[in-house]
Amino acid sequence: EVQLVESGGGLVQAGGSLRLSCLASGLISDRYAIGWFRQAPGKEREGVSCISRDDGSTYYADSVKGRFTISSDNDKNTVYLQMNDLKPEDTAVYYCAADIGPVMRYFVTTKNPILELWGQGTLVTVSS
Repeated sequence: EVQLVESGGGLVQAGGSLRLSCLASGLISDRYAIGWFRQAPGKEREGVSCISRDDGSTYYADSVKGRFTISSDNDKNTVYLQMNDLKPEDTAVYYCAADIGPVMRYFVTTKNPILELWGQGTLVTVSS
């Protein structure tokens, strides 16, 4: 059916920038939201940001507000996460995920989220 594929991870120095992409293949409803989650070594998976595909409303975790920006190109079925002023604490495997808006809005604020569809993850490493 639908697949999510993340890309754009890599190794950057603290203070640097990186842009992640989440490409959705196949048919995906505008009622779904796309979220970014991350899991650091030895830590639980946690929400970072999400965007609604119908109205573009966004959410950011407190830890990334002012540094990360989520955006969507619905014609390309792609969601981006622009990450600026990266910190070593941002080091993690980053996953994109899809689910209907209300479910995404809830789980993006929790740890160990349960969502309908996940990508495979892309590794972001920030050196000090």
